[in-house]
Amino acid sequence: MTVLGQQARAAARQMRNASGQTKTQALRAMARLLDTKKEELQAENAKDLIAAEKNGLEPALLDRLRLSDKALATMAAGLRQIADMPDPVGSLTASSTRPNGMRVAQMRVPLGVIGIIYESRPNVTIDAAALCLKSGNATILRGGSEAIHSNVALGTIIGQGLAEAGLPSHAVQVVGTTDRAAVGQLVTLTDYIDVIVPRGGKGLIARLAREAKVPLLKHLDGNCHVYIDSAANLDKAHDITVNAKTYRYGICGTMETLLVHTDIAASILPRLGQTFKEKGVELRGCERTRTLLPQALPATQEDWETEYLAPILAVRIVDTLDEAMDHIARYSSEHTEAIITENLSAATRFQREVDSSSVYVNLPTCFADGFEYGLGAEIGISTNRLHARGPVGLEGLTTLKWVLAGDGQLRG
Repeated sequence: MTVLGQQARAAARQMRNASGQTKTQALRAMARLLDTKKEELQAENAKDLIAAEKNGLEPALLDRLRLSDKALATMAAGLRQIADMPDPVGSLTASSTRPNGMRVAQMRVPLGVIGIIYESRPNVTIDAAALCLKSGNATILRGGSEAIHSNVALGTIIGQGLAEAGLPSHAVQVVGTTDRAAVGQLVTLTDYIDVIVPRGGKGLIARLAREAKVPLLKHLDGNCHVYIDSAANLDKAHDITVNAKTYRYGICGTMETLLVHTDIAASILPRLGQTFKEKGVELRGCERTRTLLPQALPATQEDWETEYLAPILAVRIVDTLDEAMDHIARYSSEHTEAIITENLSAATRFQREVDSSSVYVNLPTCFADGFEYGLGAEIGISTNRLHARGPVGLEGLTTLKWVLAGDGQLRG
């Protein structure tokens, strides 16, 4: 791990000065290779899927692990979108001129070396490599042991793309061991790594928070809420709510708790209950919810606190917008929340007062994704308050330095 760190630090010095054209060339080469080597990648991915099924990996995690045709096409599209985005490195803020005539501005620069630790999502290998490359960083990628064959194969494609563009081979390094001790060592390499981005479950985050000496840009769990306001359009509310839960169960933007205003509950919940029954979603509701949805199991305190990542949904009826926001403030992981309403005042209050990294009006929470935000891809969805918050794209992987220019002024 120390050798990987040393190689990454050396590559970071070259990446800092790489031209936007060269980085774009590398990204386009990687996208092309994803298309042309699809069968090879899926063959390696199949090894991981077989082992994961034998080990009893949950369906939601199997879904994340699978490199389907659609998943590979999305990854390639993300690479091309990132390639087309403006290069953030070297851009300047507006300058100001001091009374003595010197000019003061800030320049956007790479963070340096980024270590990324993630679990059963091989698409992160491509997304993370692309974002780090475009933002001028070197990166060390340590995926979960369940995706080792997929990640090594993707690492080979990344290396080929770097070589085609003449960029250093160590700009992106995939850790080739499944030994958990490698993670423990990676997060302590303060001489070589500038920031660690962990993407995974609470257990992984808790472990890294205890062990890391390198600063963490944390991607925590997504206990996301949708609130159907009394002024909601019923058809819109039905479709948004169903999409928020059933688009994909295993993503962090999936709705886990539905809050419904009492004035509209009898009009919307039976219809939603029938749709969720057809889609195989288990409902767990408060007492008032169960009078309208007798098939719902009684909700417990734990249900309000849980990120299911499964076809399970907690439902609560509330009397006011304030009660909905109070529930979110108590139980949310501050990831993504949504309100469905035609009332501008309620929408404005919700977006202003709900303190999560993303807050939507009349949209499903499953839009919590850097690709959907126009970022090309994301390194993760940060619930931090410092350095970056929400989907972390190119700018989130850079920092600013002060640049001053003068004409011989002296400080008296």
